[in-house]
This record gives sequence, C-alpha cells and structure tokens, in this order.
Amino acid sequence: MKSLLTPGQVNLTIQRLAHQIVENHLDLDSTVLIGLQPRGIFVSNRIVEVLKTIVDKSKIRYGKLDITFYRDDIRSSIHIANETDINFSIENKSVILIDDVLWTGRTIRAALDALLDFGRPSSVELCVLIDRRFSRQLPIQPNYIGRSIDTYNDQKVKVYWEEKDGKNAVELLSGEEAAQS
Repeated sequence: MKSLLTPGQVNLTIQRLAHQIVENHLDLDSTVLIGLQPRGIFVSNRIVEVLKTIVDKSKIRYGKLDITFYRDDIRSSIHIANETDINFSIENKSVILIDDVLWTGRTIRAALDALLDFGRPSSVELCVLIDRRFSRQLPIQPNYIGRSIDTYNDQKVKVYWEEKDGKNAVELLSGEEAAQS
C-alpha cells in the first residue's frame, strides 16, 4: 500500500479544484455541478462546500446522478441503484461532472448517456480527484485533476472519506492487496 494523498493533501486538493472551477466559471450563472453516485458525491459535496465560501450560495446549482442502469456491465452483476437528485434544468448549461477516480472512462461514458435524459448541455467538463492516466479504454480526459498517477491494471486506487470510511486519504493498493479489498 502506498499513500497517494494524506488527509491534509485531500483537503488542499479539494480547495484547489474548487478554485479552478471558479477561475473558469466566475459566477457560476450558467454552470451546474453534478456529482456521480456513489463515491463521486463525497468529492462533489466537499467542492460545493468550498464554493459556498467563494461565490454567492444562490448561484450554485448542484445535483447527484446515478448511472447504474447506463453502465455497460449492468448485466454482469447485480447493482443497487442510488439516488438521482437533479432539480434544475441542464439545458444550455455548462455541466461539470465530478467523480473520485477516472480509470477506464466507462463510468463517465455512462454518465454522459444518463445526463442526456435531463436535457442538452452547452458543454460538459470533468473534474476528478484522481486520474489514472494510462488505463483509458475510451477517449475521455478530465478538465480538472486533483492528482494524476500511473498505475498497473492490477492495482487499485482506494479513496477513503471521513463520512464513510472514518478517514480522508487516497492509497494505491498492489495487485494482491487490491484482490483482497
């Protein structure tokens, strides 16, 4: 096991991502933020909390998207759906999808499919805490990156959140450790 981000680094990275979003979207008037269920919402909740300290809270439109039934592996195992909560229009808005780890790109492809059920955005950007750069199966790249890492396919990036796991950290598990988790 190798530490990728300590608790302090996780907090600093969230702060940086929130500031980068504001740099590119100033007042958030035509921007919406969408956290991907299940684990992307931990990142997105924190980014939204930081944004509330930077911009007018009334300008922040934040939703949560479940992509369970849009996944291409839905038939291979049983999945339990999570809540989708998007109570605003994304029509002609700049959408920022937020997730914890970008690996193959398949989750983001599913999110793009699911997003179209809510309207046609003017643009879609991607914000991730961890980008596993060289494992992509689809041509998807993030706009906002907490940390880029190079991994082998048998390794696993494990993101821990205080609310769920009792700590804030990101670790890289070896092939053997990944198989056990």
